[in-house]
Amino acid sequence: MSPFQYGIDFGLIGGLQAMPGFLEIYGHKDPTSPIGYNISPGRQQLISSLMTLGAFISSSSAGIFATWLGRIPCLWMACALCCASNVIMMSTTNMHGLYAGRFLIGIANGWYMTFSQLYIQESSPARYRGLLIAVFQFWTSIGTLIGTVVDNSTHSIPGRESYLIPLGIIYIVPVFMAVGMFFIPESPRWLLLQEKTDKARKSLLWMRPNKDAVEAEMADIQSAIYAEKEAASSASFIDIFKNPVDRRRTLLAVGAISTQAASGAMFMIAYGTYFFEMAHVGNAFQNTCILTAVGVVVIIINSCVISKIGRRRVFLMIGMTVCAISQFIVAAVYHVKPNTVGTGKVIIAMSVIYICGYNGMVATYAWLAGGEIPSQRLRSYTFGIAAAVGFAGAWLATFTAPYFINPDALNWGPEYGWIWGPSCLITVAWIWMYLPEIKNRTLEEIDEMFEARLPARKFRKYVCTGRHVSEEKLARKSTEEQVWSSEKAVAEAAVHIE
Repeated sequence: MSPFQYGIDFGLIGGLQAMPGFLEIYGHKDPTSPIGYNISPGRQQLISSLMTLGAFISSSSAGIFATWLGRIPCLWMACALCCASNVIMMSTTNMHGLYAGRFLIGIANGWYMTFSQLYIQESSPARYRGLLIAVFQFWTSIGTLIGTVVDNSTHSIPGRESYLIPLGIIYIVPVFMAVGMFFIPESPRWLLLQEKTDKARKSLLWMRPNKDAVEAEMADIQSAIYAEKEAASSASFIDIFKNPVDRRRTLLAVGAISTQAASGAMFMIAYGTYFFEMAHVGNAFQNTCILTAVGVVVIIINSCVISKIGRRRVFLMIGMTVCAISQFIVAAVYHVKPNTVGTGKVIIAMSVIYICGYNGMVATYAWLAGGEIPSQRLRSYTFGIAAAVGFAGAWLATFTAPYFINPDALNWGPEYGWIWGPSCLITVAWIWMYLPEIKNRTLEEIDEMFEARLPARKFRKYVCTGRHVSEEKLARKSTEEQVWSSEKAVAEAAVHIE
């Protein structure tokens, strides 16, 4: 339900900026616009980007809250703030009030996306983790689809009701979640990190159908936690960069999640309806609904195969390549023949192909890879900063897009693809060189492979034995004994001299 809420917000706010009822209050009359109104680039970029800015700030602080409070209490905070911010947006007609509401709901959405994924990553069995993250993205797309469908149904209603009705549905998810979370247990890994063994056992027993395997799973989790605690005496934000292994995992998690922003998807998601409207591509609201529906179908297909063939690296590279080619084609065709029926059909077709590449490959595998890579001890800090950087990239995309596509600014329209096509290709090169393959590995096996300092290309075929952790512990013990022996020898020599 967390990604569902995030998707609804994006689906709704993209359509509001093309509604006459909304633009009567927050925009201005424009006889040259297809709908008779337009909105200034400055206002447009703040309405969309303040949400992602809030998400960036809340994700940055997520590690602190998640470490001390747990996952479920943090999600309750998100529910309360989401409702409060929506009250502000629905009750105000002041531009600054709307900005405040967008910023606060961004903070809530950042918590939703970060804490819920932490919960899924820590609670799901290894072979289902890919499927559950795919379902996570499925709900994001479903939320976006419902948001666009509601916008399509209300955009012709005169006055404020055209956008107040869509905003009203934002209350449904926080209330439902706030009640439902009373009936589910806390993350078992977080409970074990807090040394609450009995509660962790009850949590796993609630989650696992095979009760006999619970003790073995708890033992694996505890051994990994003990090994990490022996390797490092602390678990704070600064530790994600101290150790070379932790630093590598942090940078990989940041890079994996940032592939979403590098694809240019935020431009399509946040401004899709406005983009279609200004490019004169048929019925903008209907086109957005079709595009989002295609994305949902692709996610469903992806959910069926992700656990069986889910090569993270291959699918991410293919997905980003599809995104790059489709954006190059859109930009090139519009450059040659702008505002024609044939060009409009090409834009719609390429947008569908783009969303297949993004939803079917990039979106799912980016969050999945970014969530699996962090260490147990630093997971909340690492994933929090990775999500924050991802949201920062999304903020940058949504903040700058109006300058390029708005007729009152550069008026590039579909030629904005010249920016994001190269970005996709650069990301493909990074994935090929640095991102490891960790399909169907337990979090404990992933720890072992990173401790072994394997290059990315060797992760997929590496056979985990658990020996490396033991060898590391023996090496540390040997070093400690050598230091102790040296200190003892020095002390004895001092006594002899004296």
